[in-house]
Amino acid sequence: MPARRHHAGTATGAAEPSADPREPLPLLRRELGTGDRGLSAREAARRLAVYGPNQVRRREKRSLVRLLSGQLAHPLALLLWGAGALAFIAGMGVLGWAILAVILINAVFALLQEHQAERAVEALAAYLPEQAHAVRDGRAQAVEAAGLVPGDLIMIAEGDKIPADARLTDGAVEVDLSMLTGESAPVERVAAPAEEGAPLLREPNLVFSGTTCTGGEAQAIVFATGGHTELGRIAALSQRAPRRDSPLEVQVKKVAWLIAAVAVGMGAVFLLIGALVGLPLRDALMFAIGLLVANVPEGLLPTITLALAVGVRVLAKQGAVVKRLSAVETLGSTNVICTDKTGTLTQNRMRLQAHWTLETGIVTAEPPPQALAEAMTECTTVSVTESGDLQGDPTEIALVEGAGPDAAALLAARDERRRAIFRFDARLRLMSTIGQRAERLTVYAKGAPEAVLARTTGADGPAVMAMVDDLARRGLRVLAVAVRDLPDGGEVPERREEAETGLRLLGLVGLYDPPRPQVAGAVRRCHDAGLRVHIVTGDNGVTAAAVAAEVGIGVPRLHVVAESEQVHDVELDELLTGDAEIVFARSSPETKLKVADALRAHGQVVAMTGDGANDAPALHQAHIGVAMGRSGTDVAREASTMVLTDDNFATIVTAIESGRRVYDNVRKFMLYIFAHAVPEIVPFLVFALSGGLIPLPLTVLQILAIDLGTETLPALALGREPAEPGIMNRPPRPSSQGVISRDMLIRAWGYLGLVSAALVMLVFFYVLWRAGWHPGDPTGKGAALHHAYLTATTATFAGLVTCQIGTAMAARTDHASLREVGLAGNPLLLAGIAFELLFAAALIYLPPLQDLFGTAALPWDVLAIIAVFPLIVWGTDELRRWKRRRTSRRVDPGTV
Repeated sequence: MPARRHHAGTATGAAEPSADPREPLPLLRRELGTGDRGLSAREAARRLAVYGPNQVRRREKRSLVRLLSGQLAHPLALLLWGAGALAFIAGMGVLGWAILAVILINAVFALLQEHQAERAVEALAAYLPEQAHAVRDGRAQAVEAAGLVPGDLIMIAEGDKIPADARLTDGAVEVDLSMLTGESAPVERVAAPAEEGAPLLREPNLVFSGTTCTGGEAQAIVFATGGHTELGRIAALSQRAPRRDSPLEVQVKKVAWLIAAVAVGMGAVFLLIGALVGLPLRDALMFAIGLLVANVPEGLLPTITLALAVGVRVLAKQGAVVKRLSAVETLGSTNVICTDKTGTLTQNRMRLQAHWTLETGIVTAEPPPQALAEAMTECTTVSVTESGDLQGDPTEIALVEGAGPDAAALLAARDERRRAIFRFDARLRLMSTIGQRAERLTVYAKGAPEAVLARTTGADGPAVMAMVDDLARRGLRVLAVAVRDLPDGGEVPERREEAETGLRLLGLVGLYDPPRPQVAGAVRRCHDAGLRVHIVTGDNGVTAAAVAAEVGIGVPRLHVVAESEQVHDVELDELLTGDAEIVFARSSPETKLKVADALRAHGQVVAMTGDGANDAPALHQAHIGVAMGRSGTDVAREASTMVLTDDNFATIVTAIESGRRVYDNVRKFMLYIFAHAVPEIVPFLVFALSGGLIPLPLTVLQILAIDLGTETLPALALGREPAEPGIMNRPPRPSSQGVISRDMLIRAWGYLGLVSAALVMLVFFYVLWRAGWHPGDPTGKGAALHHAYLTATTATFAGLVTCQIGTAMAARTDHASLREVGLAGNPLLLAGIAFELLFAAALIYLPPLQDLFGTAALPWDVLAIIAVFPLIVWGTDELRRWKRRRTSRRVDPGTV
């Protein structure tokens, strides 16, 4: 059989062991150079240098320098770099430094928010135990698990976490492999020869890193450590793939490049026009700087970042820890959820719900007959803790609790009678024990009905399986229980094949894992929102279908794939393109990955749940990988996008609703921010097209004050706007739908922007004409009209600020009237408007700021004029909404 080969350069950067763990034990010992005394300390140190530490490498975090450089090289930042360079070339140092400060503030702000989100989930538990027990220099000793190397002899006992992949050399243990195989029941591992052709994880003599010993003691020889273990290989699958940009990140970058192209194009065209009309070079450069700064929505990136950060914090309080800010928006476009059953849809709290015997038929309201109850208790490995609680497999705990009221007494009697145990074997789907009463030995067996029936005599197989289906259709997990009395004075069988034959069927037990109380309502909300929910589970199809029906999955049509491993790609494509919700039963982690790949290929936005380490590839492949915070493994949490601290399906739906609200609000404040580009650009166009005959109505510093001062808080407040009614009663938006639509740009630039531009230019000319200004009159320092010019630019600035108020109110809804939304429905917006007015007043009336920003106090008549600007801007948009309501009875409430 093939051996593991040595690779000089691997993903971990260390050599890979070449020994094949399935070869005969003497040959394996010889290849690994391990005797009964274990390795010497010197040899262990040498091998540690060759193979590297016994640690699973995590995905490398992006460094602060890399994060910061990404922000500084953003297309919008590049425009500002260009504007700053032009300012320094033109000798306007103060303006140049101000622009550079804006770039740095934006970058640092976004960096801190992203870094904070990454740190929120950094505190994951270690994959491996800190200490292990190894034989070194002929004596057993505690060593650091990270220092284990191939060839080490290790000791394993009940409760230990296995520190490395190893081959048993002596003894037997029971191991929980669920994090690697997805099977919840412990499996037996013994020091025995390898089985020809068995998959590595099924080999009966191998144990694997990160799994847990639930019983027994053994000695083992390590054959793989660190990234070369099965756990390390699985973790590497999710670490190799590059980080993808979310839909929002992609769309914002597209918009940023569009803005950059428009700004540079406008600058080039109007610089040429300025040269043709004789505009001085300094004025031409000022014009170019103004166009660049006016086109760049400086507050956009920090506002998006803050809106997403707030969404992350809100979700964390609701039980969902989101690892990447942009994932909040991705949640809003999710249209398929692939969920586990046990522990996510259900409570993972088994209880005995029904039993069946040939004499009684199916019984649900009474305790089981004595013989069945006794066998249920005998065939378990449950123990009692010092505090009196039951400890062990949830299924077996349910059997013991269902057998009688005094579990401790039942288990104590069981332990006195027990003579042997053949632990659960996942391949046989069966376990058995042997107990003794007086001189009589009795075999007790339980397991999958098919497996138990195959070892019984006298049972009517078809009739029993009909009862199994009946119980499974009720959503119950069904086990068969059987016994066999051995001859008096006989010996305890040494091999399970001798014990598990000629059994007599006692009956069936049906175990119920109730759905979480919030799940049915969450599924209804999914259907109302146009989401499909598929179940991907290791359970049998009948039971999973019953649970699906109980929580409302599969309404109106459910398709059950009984053996998911046998589904071909063509059949899978046909299933996923249909309108049915699907139960993928008897699924493996590979099934999850295949389903995630197929859904992505069909353009679906997928949320996939998982808890085992072997779920990591599927979690990483899904758009939103959802790991369980309580029951999930560290590898699953590392590979996921979101971690549920309550393991509750309903929390996923809450997160999707939050994602939709965040997306809607991002569009609202983008509308608000983009609407001000027109009134900021128009003054520079008027200045350039007039050849300087009309002085600049708005300075670059005043634009920066608007974009980063007066504009920011209202934009942030729009990011906290409550969800609009019906947000979960509309279908998911297509993943191809941009955050910026044609209709939104028409509304921003054609309605709100043009109205605002007209108003601010009117008030600018009103102030100048009242002072006796004519085109071409000097307005610079020392000129008679200089103060009037300062007052006019201040009026433009203040008018634009008040227009922002009307725009903010209009941006709160696209279809409904402001009366329906409520004027005070967003207190944060009212607070932002109040700050906006105070900030503008400070720039206008405080002498130091007047000198810096070129402002002057405004007379009362000008203040009275600009005070009505919000009503005009809002009223214009309110008229547009009224016309839309008249022409359409049904408009998507989330459209902006």
